[in-house]
Amino acid sequence: AEVAVTRSTACGGNCGSCESCMFQSELKAVARNRIGAKPGQRVVIESKSSRIFGAALLVYVMPLVFFLLGYGLSAALGAGEGIRIVVSFAALLVSAAVLVLSQRMKQNKKPITFEIIG
Repeated sequence: AEVAVTRSTACGGNCGSCESCMFQSELKAVARNRIGAKPGQRVVIESKSSRIFGAALLVYVMPLVFFLLGYGLSAALGAGEGIRIVVSFAALLVSAAVLVLSQRMKQNKKPITFEIIG
C-alpha cells in the first residue's frame, strides 16, 4: 500500500506563522499491508530500526569522522593550519562521494521496508 507520512516541523507544525519551511511536509512510502487497511484510513507503520540507524550513521556521522580524520592526519604530518583546514574539507568531500557511490550501488539491493501494523 502507498502511505503518506506527515513530517513534523521543528517549529511545532504551525508553518503559517513562520513560513520558513522549505521541505515538503508529506512524504509517500510503500508499506506492506498485511492487516488489510483501506484507502483513507490512518495507520501505524514500522520499519526495522537497525536499517534506519545505519542510514543515519552513514549520513550524519561518517562525514564528521572523515573531516576530523583529515584534520588529525594532516596535523600529525606537521602541516600548517591552513593546509589542515583544506585537507579536512577535502576529506569531507571524499566522504560525500563515498556516500553517494555506496547509495548508488545499494539502491535496489536492500531498501528500507515499512509495514502497516495498526
